Amino acid sequence: MSSLLNNEFKTRPRVLVIGAGFSGFVCARDLRRSFRVTCVDAKEFFEYTPGILRAYVHPEHFNHLTFTLKTALENNLGVKYMWGEVTELDGAGMRARVKPMFAEEEVIEFDYCVISAGCNFNPMHKYGESLWFPTVHAVARPHSDWKHLDERYIEGRRRHILEEYTVLKDLNERSATVLVVGAGFIGVEWVTELQHYFPKLKLFIIDFLGKCLGPLPDSAAGYCDKYMRKKGIKATYGVKYDANNWKEYGMTSKPDKTYICIGVKASNYFMPEEVLSDKGPGGGKWIHVNKCLQVVTKDRKVWGNGKIFAVGDCNQTFADEIKPIPKISYPGEEQATHACESIKKMAGKTGCCGCPNFCCGLGKKSPTPKVSWWPWGAGMFATSLGPNDACFVIAAKSEPRTGHLVLCGVLSAIQKWLIECTKVNENKGGYIGLWIWHYVHHTPCHWFGEGCRGDNLCHMGHFC
Repeated sequence: MSSLLNNEFKTRPRVLVIGAGFSGFVCARDLRRSFRVTCVDAKEFFEYTPGILRAYVHPEHFNHLTFTLKTALENNLGVKYMWGEVTELDGAGMRARVKPMFAEEEVIEFDYCVISAGCNFNPMHKYGESLWFPTVHAVARPHSDWKHLDERYIEGRRRHILEEYTVLKDLNERSATVLVVGAGFIGVEWVTELQHYFPKLKLFIIDFLGKCLGPLPDSAAGYCDKYMRKKGIKATYGVKYDANNWKEYGMTSKPDKTYICIGVKASNYFMPEEVLSDKGPGGGKWIHVNKCLQVVTKDRKVWGNGKIFAVGDCNQTFADEIKPIPKISYPGEEQATHACESIKKMAGKTGCCGCPNFCCGLGKKSPTPKVSWWPWGAGMFATSLGPNDACFVIAAKSEPRTGHLVLCGVLSAIQKWLIECTKVNENKGGYIGLWIWHYVHHTPCHWFGEGCRGDNLCHMGHFC
C-alpha cells in the first residue's frame, strides 16, 4: 500500500510556490492534496506583517506574530519547504534557480508556479528597506542600514526589533521629537503606537494629501485625525517631505528621529525585464499579470506557457482588465485562491462537475484558467490606533473615499486582535484559524465591493 501511495505521489504535477507569506500559505494548503508542492522563502520564519509595528514598541508581541516555516509547511501541511532565495525564473524552460541557505545554487523544475513574493515598504530606499519587512534579499543586504543583523534568521529579526526598541526608550527618556512621514495606514498606526507606549515623545505626522488615510472615506479619516489630535499628535497635511523643511510642519527644531511610512517598493529581482512594469508605485518593476493572474509580458503576451501566476503584493494588473488592488494581505489571499483554482482546472484536478471546491478528482483538464476580479476583501481596512482603539471600513472600491466606517473604538481593536490571532493560528495549522479562514476565502459569493462578474458563475450556481 505504501509503495502505491508513493508512486501516486510521484505522478502528481509539481508546483513551485515562491514566497511563504499569506498568499504562499493559501497555495500550499489548497494544492497539497493533488500536487507536489515546494515552497521557497528567503527567510526561515513567517511574520504577520500587519502586526509588526507593535512589536517594535512592545517586543514581547513579536512572539505572537511569528513561527518557523519548516514545522508549519512540512510537518503540518506535508509540502516541501526550501529555505533559500530564487535568483532566476525561466518561463520557457519551466525551471527556477534557487540559492539554498546552506548549499550551492540548484535548479528546480516545475509544471506550475505561483509567485507570492510580496513587496517592500520604502520607495525612498533603493531596495525598499524599512522596519516593516526584514531585509532578506542578497542584492539588498550589502546596502542595508543594519547589515550587522541577518534578518533571514528569526533571531536576527528579533535582535533588530530589540535594537529599535532600545532607541525608542532612549528617545522617550529625552522627550525627543519624532517625525512620521506619511499619514496612510502604516504612518497612522505607527505614530499612535509610539504615543501609547512612549508618551513622553513629541510626535508629528505629515502627508502630501489633504487628510490622513487618503483612500478611505472622510468618516474614517476624521475619526483617526480626531484621535491623533486628542492624544497630542501634531498632524500637518498637504505638504511634501523635505528634511530641511521642519518648520513648515510646526516643529521648533529639527526632529531627533524620522520614520518614513509612505508607499511600497517592488522586490521582484529574479524576474526578467520583459514581464516587469516600467511604471507603478515605487518606480515600477511589478510583475505584469492578465485578468487570470497569469504572468504576461509588457505587450500582454502570456509568459511561461500560461502556467506561471503572480498573486498579491508582487503583481500589477492592467487597469482595463482589473483595477489596481491595494497591496494588503487579504486580497492577496483571494488572488491565491483564484490561481489555485486555475491550476486545478488546467491539471484536471477538479471534481467531475468542474468545480474546484468539490474535488472528486474526476474532472477533465481545461486550458482555460479562472478569471479573477477586484476582490471584496480589497475594500476592507482595519486601522489600529494603539492597542485600545481602531476603526474598520468595509465596501471600499477602487475609487478613493469610498466605503463605510462600520466599527470603531475598543470593539474594533478587539476585532483586529482576533484577526491577527486567528490568521497566525491558521498558518501554524491550528483548527480554529483553519476553520474560520477557509470559509472566508471559499465563500460561494462576494457580498460587497466590486466583486465578481456573471462570467465567473459556474453551472452549479457558485462563484468558483
